[in-house]
Order: sequence, then C-alpha cells, then structure tokens
Amino acid sequence: MNNVQLAIQFFIQIAVILLACRIVGALAARLGQPQVVAEMITGVLLGPSLFGLLAPDWQQWLFPWDTTQTTRDTQSYLFPAAQLGLALYMFIVGLEFRTDIVRENLKCSIAVSVAGMVTPFVLGAGLAWFFFHHTQLFPPRTSLSEAMLFLGASMCITAFPMLARIIHFKGLTGTTMGTVAIGAGAIDDATAWCLLAVVLASFDQDISQALINIGGGIAYVTVVLVVVRPLLAKLQRFLIEQESLSDSGLVMGISLMALGAWFTDMIGLHAVFGAFVMGAAMPRGVVARDLIARIQPLSVALLLPLFFTYSGLNTKIGLLNSLYLWLMCLAVFAAAVLGKGVACWLAARWTGLSNREAMGIGVLMNARGLMELIIINIGLQRGVISEGLFAALVIMAVVTTLMASPVFDRLVTDQSPAIAK
Repeated sequence: MNNVQLAIQFFIQIAVILLACRIVGALAARLGQPQVVAEMITGVLLGPSLFGLLAPDWQQWLFPWDTTQTTRDTQSYLFPAAQLGLALYMFIVGLEFRTDIVRENLKCSIAVSVAGMVTPFVLGAGLAWFFFHHTQLFPPRTSLSEAMLFLGASMCITAFPMLARIIHFKGLTGTTMGTVAIGAGAIDDATAWCLLAVVLASFDQDISQALINIGGGIAYVTVVLVVVRPLLAKLQRFLIEQESLSDSGLVMGISLMALGAWFTDMIGLHAVFGAFVMGAAMPRGVVARDLIARIQPLSVALLLPLFFTYSGLNTKIGLLNSLYLWLMCLAVFAAAVLGKGVACWLAARWTGLSNREAMGIGVLMNARGLMELIIINIGLQRGVISEGLFAALVIMAVVTTLMASPVFDRLVTDQSPAIAK
C-alpha cells in the first residue's frame, strides 16, 4: 500500500470501529455493562474470532494483516494510534487520581495490593507446576521456573485501563473504593510487568534487561514525584491565562505525558505507567481540570476504541476447541477469582473497610481485561506458552471482565445506592 491507500484504509477502519463500538455498546448497556466492556468485546468480534471466521475475505480487506512483513499492514499504523489513545486515557486517570485518599487509606491500599499479588501468583505458579508436569500447555523450550513465573504474573494482572473506565462509569472516581482499587491495581500491574521482564530475560538468557526494567521504573517514579511534580507546582502560574489553561500549558502537559510514556515503554514497563504517573504529578486545580476537559473527549470517543480493536485482532477464542482445554480453562478461572477477587475482599475487610466497600474492591480488582491479553500475547509470540494455554487465559480475561459490572451491581450497588466519598 502507498501512503494514500493507507490513509483511505485507516479512515474506513475508524468509521467501522466507532460505529461497531456504539452498536455493541447500546446492546451492552441493556445488560448493565459499561461502554468500555462493549469496546473490548467489539475488538474481539472484529478480529479472527468472529468477523474473520464468518467473512475472512472481508475481514482481511478491512484489517489487512501481512504475515510476510513485505508490505505495510493494519499493525503498522493502528498500533501507534492505539497506544496514543491508551496513554492519553491513563494520563487522564493520573490527573483524577486522589493521592490524599490513598494516604488516608494507605494500610488498605498496601494490604489489597499485596493480597492481589501474592495469592494469585501462588495459585498461578501452582497451576503452572501442574501443567508443566502433566500437560503439553507449555512448549519444551520453557523451563519450570519460567512457566511458574509467567503464569503467576498473568494471574496478578488487573485491567488497569479498564478498571479506570469502570470506576468512572460507576461514579466511583475520588471515592475510597475507587481510589484504593486504582492504587492497588497500578502497583499490581507494575509488579506483574516486572515479573514478565524477569521471565523474558530468563528466556533470552539476558538478566540485565530485567534489572533495567525494574530499576528504571523505580527511578522514573522517584524523579517524577520528587523532582518534576514540585517543579510543575512552581511553574503552573506560567501555564494559566485568565483562570484557564493556556495553549502552552496544554502542549506542556501532553509533551510530558508523551515523554513519560516513551521512557517506561523503552525500559519495557509499558507506556501506560509512564503516562499515569505523569498525570498524577501534574498540578491540581485549573491545570488538571482543563487538561481533562480538553483531552478526554477525543481520547475516549476516538482513540481508545482503536486500542481495544487492535488487541482484539490478536485474539483467537476458537483455539479453545476440546473438553480438556475447557477443563484447564475452568481451573485457571477458579484460581483467578479466588486469588484476586476473594483475596482482595478479605484484605480490605481486614483493614477495617465495610463489607460493601471491600466486596466492591474485590470485584473491581478481579477484572483482567486487555492488559491480560497484552501480556499473554507477548508470551505466545515469544513462545513461552502454547496456543492452548493462551486460549484458556483469553477466556479467563474476558469472563472476569464481563462479570465485573453485573456482580458489582448485585453485591455492592444493590446494598447501598449511595457511594461514600
């Protein structure tokens, strides 16, 4: 394709993606599902799992996929647009992040985070040990330690971008429940990415990359919160004109977001964490308010659905095609719910939160979403897991995400319609 053909193709894709997301979103709303879940489902439906199965020629025409890498395809231009949408949204999540509530509930945040990491990791590692010795779900090249680390890390994942959108949809932004869940989810996902870095470093026999990943992440958070945040607080008067954010302030905010996303992506920690931390460091008040108002409409309505569609193009649910694999999927699902949902609920209760708030946190933390799909796609592409295990993990990610909203409404909202600030 030449540049003009690529542009034409991209415009058609945007129209189809946005219209499909809205149609599925209208149907999902009748079932109590937020728009973000509809976008995730739409991404999978537009990929090989349904569209490619029913109309492979049309699917290939709309989303051309060049396996020979001799010409440019959908991946070459949809991927950066998808990453931009995801980074911008996580920047907004950081701008809305209430550090004061985290400090007030520090014990709860840490307890939920630890429970949401340790318990699912142990269960996932135990499943990996069983799969390694009694099944063919791990390729021969994968060692036992790599299998246990990878599956444990996969179980630790919370759907951080999706969690943020569900919290916004439920009106939980700035509440104890929402802030504790976001804080714990951010820590859990960062830890899971570090574990993934260790697995890939071991797989490539290059432990230095894992050290760069972990050390660079710690250094980045330290510099942004200790140096950049106080500096921005002092300079914010130069970013405001007539009690609103200037164009220069908008450019400054987006540029810092892009630099943060670039750095964490470069060290292998994923762009979402760099964007989120930079958003959390921006001055509150006029700066944060106007950045959200000017960035959110376009990123949520246009760019973010591209991320879900791109991820859906890599998902093949049809690989789960035998009773044996469905039983393995059931084991993975049970370990995921017990390790994440139940463990986080008990941890929140242990720190003194009400049963309603604790259940809400447990349900929210149990959603995996497309962050899980990203990690397991990396594992499949690098040969760490087989296609069978990949399919089981996809089902687990989709089901835990689909159940988040209705289970939350049943266990939390029905008990008390008022959400305490």
